[in-house]
Amino acid sequence: MAVRINKYLAEHGYCSRREADRLIDAGVVFVNGKRAVAGHQVEETDRVEVLNRRPKNQTEKVYFLLNKPAGYSTNLDRYTEKSVLKLVPSKLRLFPVGRLDVEASGLLIVTNDGELEKKLTHQRYEHDVEYDIILDKCIGDGHMRSLTEGITLGKKKTLPAIIKRQSDREFSIIMQEGGPRQIRRMCNELGYTVRTLTRTRIRTVKLGTLQEGKTRELTGTEISALKQ
Repeated sequence: MAVRINKYLAEHGYCSRREADRLIDAGVVFVNGKRAVAGHQVEETDRVEVLNRRPKNQTEKVYFLLNKPAGYSTNLDRYTEKSVLKLVPSKLRLFPVGRLDVEASGLLIVTNDGELEKKLTHQRYEHDVEYDIILDKCIGDGHMRSLTEGITLGKKKTLPAIIKRQSDREFSIIMQEGGPRQIRRMCNELGYTVRTLTRTRIRTVKLGTLQEGKTRELTGTEISALKQ
């Protein structure tokens, strides 16, 4: 049965669908010796190569929870000095699910399951994600309400969020969306700078007491909950 080239690469544990689309656009994916294009349909009998390396037929799926330290990058360049992939104890070809900017820390799922990556990052799948935020100065109740109701960034208003104050300049926020640096941009719009941003939960999976820079394997219950 033919499948789209980006799905093929994800199912064979080479990279996420999103990263596959970037590789295809860059012109480094080939099918039977010809450069692939977006939407290209491939069969298992086709020869698929990325930079002259054929993806392995990798069926074992692994799932790690990493407490990402600030300063580490979530890009897929394994030669990056501080790549999150260097913190995961596995020789398999893995990728992070979603992104955390370099300055951010906290919960990051690292896997080779392209379908899970799609389910947790595609905007049509709604799920709660929670962060702890520390600002550069005290934030008033009016601005807390503004964050709760949504902030207009450019031409689009962010979705309502759940805010819980922890101190004069600390709060947690639960969201169902996550554009690039969205929380930082929301706070900047109100005149604040985010000092620390830590992701603590994705759906029912919590960071808990896992030490910074350490990993653990997700439990079967956690994996099932993420796939629902």
